[in-house]
Amino acid sequence: MKCLGLDIGSRTIKLVLIENGRPIYTHKALNTYDPINEVKKCLQKVDYDIMLATGYGRGLAQKEFHVPTVTEIKAFAIGAKYLVPECRTILDIGGQDTKAIALNNVGRVFKFEMNDRCAAGTGRFLEVMAKALGYEIEEFGKAALEGNDHIQISSMCTVFAETEVISLLARGEKRQNIARALHRAIATRSVAMLKRVGLNYPIVFAGGVAKNPCMRLFLEEMLGRSNSDKPSVIVPEDPQIIGALGAAILAEREVKNEG
Repeated sequence: MKCLGLDIGSRTIKLVLIENGRPIYTHKALNTYDPINEVKKCLQKVDYDIMLATGYGRGLAQKEFHVPTVTEIKAFAIGAKYLVPECRTILDIGGQDTKAIALNNVGRVFKFEMNDRCAAGTGRFLEVMAKALGYEIEEFGKAALEGNDHIQISSMCTVFAETEVISLLARGEKRQNIARALHRAIATRSVAMLKRVGLNYPIVFAGGVAKNPCMRLFLEEMLGRSNSDKPSVIVPEDPQIIGALGAAILAEREVKNEG
């Protein structure tokens, strides 16, 4: 039985196919104004028996493909626990939202916080700021690592922050320094969310922003290290697929329970 997890995010679409409890196929594609059409293109490339959807657009998938859905919170908990069995806290910074999820000692969600009403601190925020500074998003984090910490960004509102960035540039501030200040502001905001849900180690850092080297550095600095010999912040090899992986695992579990 091949079970497919589909995660329709605001910026990307992710697929994970598992068989006998093991991932055998993953795929990512950029989302567009027509997510269902993009999903159909992705599904043409994979053969599966059952599908379960999660993410920002899971309701669209349920309506179009008549498939069951699972919340992002539960999907991320299951996916993170599979990849990092000792995981106790999850930070997911995606395209349009940020999630902080606390797990109990058996991997069940007992508290979470989600910022989905404002782009502050999300991947979209970073994209806007990178553009304002003349960087491609792929090089933004590396540029921030080259800056210093003598300035601070006072606003995390996307509109006001962009205005502040433009003002700093007009005053002759180096782009790298502004980039670093923006990353530090996001990391500070993210750590505050983690502390509100209850900070337990290790922390799995998920989502597209987890690929950003400056964000990883600041989180590690701010969170310190756990009492074990493992790092406090763990970034999976592909941090964007955790939700889809969790959906696929849950789909397989449901099939086994029905059997």
